[in-house]
Amino acid sequence: WYQRRVRVADDDPNQVGSKRKSRVPPKIANNVKRNSVAVISSDKRQELAPECASGVRVKFRDVTAAAYRTKSGIQKTPLVKSDALSHILGLELYLKKEYELRTGSFKERGARNSLLKLDEAERKVGVIAASAGNHALALAYHGGLLGIEVTVVMPVVAPIMKISQCQEMGANVIVHGATIAEAKDHAMTIQEKGGQVYINGYDHPDIISGQGTIGLEICGQVEDADAIIVPVGGGGLIAGVAVAAKNMNPSIKIIGVEAARCKSFTEAIKAGKPVRAASHVSLADGLAVPTVGLNAFVTAQPLVDKIVTVSEKAIALAILRLIEIEKAVVEGSGVVGLAALLDGLLPELKGKKVVTILCGGNIDTTVLGRCLERGLAADGRLLSFTVVVKDAPGGMNDLTQTLCNTGASIKDILHERAWLLEDVFAVRVRCMVETRNSEHTEQVKDTLLKNFKHVEFIGMSDHSSDTLQGP
Repeated sequence: WYQRRVRVADDDPNQVGSKRKSRVPPKIANNVKRNSVAVISSDKRQELAPECASGVRVKFRDVTAAAYRTKSGIQKTPLVKSDALSHILGLELYLKKEYELRTGSFKERGARNSLLKLDEAERKVGVIAASAGNHALALAYHGGLLGIEVTVVMPVVAPIMKISQCQEMGANVIVHGATIAEAKDHAMTIQEKGGQVYINGYDHPDIISGQGTIGLEICGQVEDADAIIVPVGGGGLIAGVAVAAKNMNPSIKIIGVEAARCKSFTEAIKAGKPVRAASHVSLADGLAVPTVGLNAFVTAQPLVDKIVTVSEKAIALAILRLIEIEKAVVEGSGVVGLAALLDGLLPELKGKKVVTILCGGNIDTTVLGRCLERGLAADGRLLSFTVVVKDAPGGMNDLTQTLCNTGASIKDILHERAWLLEDVFAVRVRCMVETRNSEHTEQVKDTLLKNFKHVEFIGMSDHSSDTLQGP
């Protein structure tokens, strides 16, 4: 249904990249302002500085043109209803599975659109970008398919797996800088010398337009959706999706979700413009962008209905829920929408038809292991404690038999003799056990307190530990 609209937009003589003569005089088109924000010129492609400092507002026709342009190279991703999660949450939940794209994330849409928009001279000189993962992978893959040389600068903290994958796809990979900011500075230096086209991974208008094709697909797959929940980092995804969805269904709610450890979009709304926000290491590492893009912000701000932030605990639990219930491995950045629902941050959506975008699945196996453990802890299914037992034959047996009788499974255990100074005939044991659920955890705690005098539960409150006395 939307392809008909795309063809109209692509044939429009005012459309970007059109070979037909524009009806709009260039001087007028290039100086159009809307709320003091430059609008994308429709008679001619506007050349942007790498920082995208002009404040370009992406329009619906840019998104539909991107959909038509990329339809042969980007597969339509599934959107499926989760009956189990719908029952748990008390609403009708649909999952948009962007992680099923070839490189594991939605970034392919904007990358391919941007590469296809290059003219012949730009194709010859190639493109460059700074990225710690998904944007680099998307450019490397589609650059290889289109015969365009791609250089990516990745910080030293980028996962080795993603660096290797970019190299295997034919990209020139340069590992430089302790942070993505340092990698970007180095990429800009290379760009100034080599003349490549710099493609910002979340703020270039062509990137935003490409990401917006997700919104078109959602409106075609669930025509009467009440809300779309979108992960927010640099803002390109929510900007594109909002433009598409609000034009197709003006009553639909667009809700953004940020990691609480990097609230850049929230801070931008407060300030009325992009500002640098505090950024800390997060399970949703792909959303840890200290400053939202200016183009993304001016495009999204009038269209976004609500922004919420989620904790690391909620993110870990959402990763666990998707693996256990949907058998889907999704990275922290991709699960924040579900995390917000599980954490009760969107009560107004009860009984509604809701779509959440699972935007990526590129998670390291080591990080996944940590996420699962933290998810189990957040779900009340891991209990960590220290207990004092007698340092004599049968002492450890008393502890293990007590745990066995409760049905808890011992995951880790450690003796600590040297630090228990009060009693040389006793030993402190640090233990971590897995339980069935939070109720079972409380039963295990009660049993330990009844059978042992000194028990210290770790991580069970707002403080670092709780020390409780048994009989």
